[in-house]
Amino acid sequence: MSGFQGCPGSRTFEFGKDDQQESAPAGRVASQLRQWPIQLHLVSPAAPYFQGADVLLAADCVPFAMGNFHADYLKGKSLAIACPKLDSDQEMYIEKIKALCEEAKINTLTVIVMQVPCCRGLLGITLAAVRKSERKVPVRLVVVSLQGDVLQEDWAEA
Repeated sequence: MSGFQGCPGSRTFEFGKDDQQESAPAGRVASQLRQWPIQLHLVSPAAPYFQGADVLLAADCVPFAMGNFHADYLKGKSLAIACPKLDSDQEMYIEKIKALCEEAKINTLTVIVMQVPCCRGLLGITLAAVRKSERKVPVRLVVVSLQGDVLQEDWAEA
């Protein structure tokens, strides 16, 4: 037993290095980011890049955990990031996501979170916003392991 008694999202881990990963060919990978700002507090649902878009709402830690985040999930999508554990004023997040659904008329919303329990709050915020919205938007959930593997990928019920 490790003796750790805090939030599972705060528990420390050190991942072993895999020799195969270190010898993978290095190359410059193009960013798929197509807008700024990206933090959910700062984005505007009226921004042109959200109009009719497929939107990716990522927990802050996800792009650091996934080596191929840009190619696998960000490409072709508009982005917002948030941390359901550390960010304040999450009621504003519900209103922003609701505005993305109603005013920006987004096409789809993919919520990508880490496997730690506190990260599920981002899905809860999203579903609360979609339920409040007069316009329903399909929500896809992707759960990522601490080492960047996709553990779950499903459509979520609002």
